[in-house]
Amino acid sequence: MAPLKKRRLALGCEGSANKLGIGVIAHPADGQPGSAAAVVLSNVRDTFNSPPGTGFLPKDTAAHHRAFFVRVALAALRDAGVRDPAAELECVAYTKGPGMGAPLTAVAVAARTLALLWGLPLVGVNHCVGHIEMGRSITGADNPVVLYVSGGNTQVIAYAEQRYRIFGEALDIAVGNCLDRFARTLEISNDPAPGYNIEQLAKRGGRVLLDLPYAVKGMDCSFSGILTSADELAAQMRAGNKTKDGDDITPEDLCFSLQETVFAMLVEITERAMAHVGSTQVLIVGGVGCNERLQEMMAAMAAERGGSIYATDERFCIDNGIMIAHAGLLAYETGFQTPLEDSTCTQRFRTDEVHVKWRD
Repeated sequence: MAPLKKRRLALGCEGSANKLGIGVIAHPADGQPGSAAAVVLSNVRDTFNSPPGTGFLPKDTAAHHRAFFVRVALAALRDAGVRDPAAELECVAYTKGPGMGAPLTAVAVAARTLALLWGLPLVGVNHCVGHIEMGRSITGADNPVVLYVSGGNTQVIAYAEQRYRIFGEALDIAVGNCLDRFARTLEISNDPAPGYNIEQLAKRGGRVLLDLPYAVKGMDCSFSGILTSADELAAQMRAGNKTKDGDDITPEDLCFSLQETVFAMLVEITERAMAHVGSTQVLIVGGVGCNERLQEMMAAMAAERGGSIYATDERFCIDNGIMIAHAGLLAYETGFQTPLEDSTCTQRFRTDEVHVKWRD
């Protein structure tokens, strides 16, 4: 008789944007479905960076993921101490969506290949739910209002009746996309990330808060008009023009003003959701969630309400494979699998479409 496993392992593959992430997660085998304390065994990531002033094209990003998938997967297995994936892993999880079509497809095909090679079940994972479950596991947040902020998504979310319900979201571009595109306007480096470099410039600014539109509409936000106004101010800066108060316009003050404005909007709609559901906890997830100023502003709001903030560092905020492995294993433990004929991906996969069967 084969010995009983003391833990369940899953491999997760993420590639919805320019981050290729593969990792291995472990849950205790004797835990109840959905109650497992996750243990990160490996978290390997490789990022496709385009030159300053440019964005990453889907075809180039997909080519990067195809080129690096094998070496990243081997590194993830090696770091996790997995020598026989077919025997040691429970399933292979992959990002089904949302995200960029070509990169999603490249990683989905590779994950399907591994599942077939090792004879393992395949589990398609919602990218947003992966962020939420990883954040909950790492921080220990119980039942928070979630602010999910990334390059492709901006949502305020709360859990109810086995669904993550969206209370508010961006009506046009995501906040991360707004920051990334402004980084291109200023021709800021994309290494390690344009949003990170904007944050560093903003820390050196703060002398002048430039006037930018503030676009909150109920529980939703709009960022395209703010980006247009910031671009116009950048053009005035290049022309040598000053503000209406006679101050010079600097890249540092532009970055500071953009951050302060968009983050204030996010804090406002998050606080409104907290009041609606009666929660005192805020969990920030997604790549923009690494921003220290956003965390600081949200923490001040939560403290005024007698609440607390939960956030993680770049290992777990930025797209990674372990969040896909974790959410995939949670779903697998409740009996969910993705049949091979349904192992597709989609650019549009709403957070509230997922049946969160592992939560009460």
